[in-house]
Amino acid sequence: MARFSIKRYLPRSLYGRAALILLVPIITIQLVVSFAFIQRLYEDVTAQMTQNISVELQLLLDVVEDAPNADAAATLVAETANALDMTVALPGGTITERRWFSDLSGRAIRNTLARQFETLQVVDLVSLDKTVQVSLGTSKGVLDVAFSRRRVAATNPHQLLVLMLFTAVLMTVISYLFLRNQLRPIRRLAHAAEAFGKGRNEPYSPSGASEVRSAGAAFLNMRARIERQIEQRTLMLSGVSHDLRTPLTRLKLGLSMQPESEEVEELIGDVDEMERLIEAFLDFSKADALEALEQANPISLIEDLVTDARRSGKAVDFLGELPDAITMKLRPLSVRRAVENLINNAVRYGTHAQVQVTVLETALRISIEDNGAGIPEAQRDQAMKAFSRLDAARNQNAGSGVGLGLAIAADVARSHGGALRLGDSDVLGGLKAELVLPR
Repeated sequence: MARFSIKRYLPRSLYGRAALILLVPIITIQLVVSFAFIQRLYEDVTAQMTQNISVELQLLLDVVEDAPNADAAATLVAETANALDMTVALPGGTITERRWFSDLSGRAIRNTLARQFETLQVVDLVSLDKTVQVSLGTSKGVLDVAFSRRRVAATNPHQLLVLMLFTAVLMTVISYLFLRNQLRPIRRLAHAAEAFGKGRNEPYSPSGASEVRSAGAAFLNMRARIERQIEQRTLMLSGVSHDLRTPLTRLKLGLSMQPESEEVEELIGDVDEMERLIEAFLDFSKADALEALEQANPISLIEDLVTDARRSGKAVDFLGELPDAITMKLRPLSVRRAVENLINNAVRYGTHAQVQVTVLETALRISIEDNGAGIPEAQRDQAMKAFSRLDAARNQNAGSGVGLGLAIAADVARSHGGALRLGDSDVLGGLKAELVLPR
């Protein structure tokens, strides 16, 4: 049995929840006050005023009952009613029961008169404007009495409700404007944090309440620390790689001057492998630290990569047609490096690769599939970590890398606010790598 949860019906944005916190107490107070007002004014006050008029109605009944005959009763009751500012008719009986369903005070008048007079027959609150008509049974016939409704109900009681509603709306609007000004710094902080997560360093200065300023200052300190760490990582790896290039060059030059032999060739191969490792370290270190965001056409970039791969003899095809050209903010060199690593991995661990580009409403998805052995689902997260090598699950005969290809692609995706997803290829049966970049 599904459990009821109110969370699914609550607004998700801070704006909506703040507005809900603001409106719920106001509406609750309005309902409570309105109910108490209606209960007190429309029922209690009306009942009390009706009881007062009942004394005068009883006087009219007494006059009728004390008269010797019907004609004398009609004359005497007319004189008495005129003095009481009422209109009577004897014999009467021409009134019909009428009352609007929404007339709360009219219901109180009808109920109070019914309790006071057992001979009450009908009450008409509609036929004559602002006039109450009642029919009472007597020994001389039916007595019809008409009197002003102001004598049994408060005058213009809705004015208090209108004033209360107008005040509530006015205060709600003022509170909303104040709330919007208080939430604007939070939105600016969220926008700056979201932009930084997508690799954009947008200007931001803390503002608003002290708590928001504190959170903004903490965000700036965190952003500065992350930027320093990226810069230090890049400088460190660049420095180490630069320092290693010189002895490697000397070693390679010295080996090239040696007589040709199988051992010398193996040593030269080792030096070449070390140079490739250094290049991989540099690619990983400068994945997003040395390049600024710019408007670029990713479709053209992917097309050039596939063309270069084909030119170098790699079996790389497009799955379907390229979509129309688009422009989006990205780091072209970083994206090129990431996609190139994914294509190289695909043709290294398989014999055939396919590339597909899908333009979504809010993202760009680049899919690279191969016909290799793939990566087990339990090891995919580990495969995207730096220096992680899962060659036991892949093609050992294709050669192994340093374990940075997927890590570089994942790092580039994260720097753009996207993600790298690994799965199974339904087309080729191997690994499917999807690089998703937000637009």
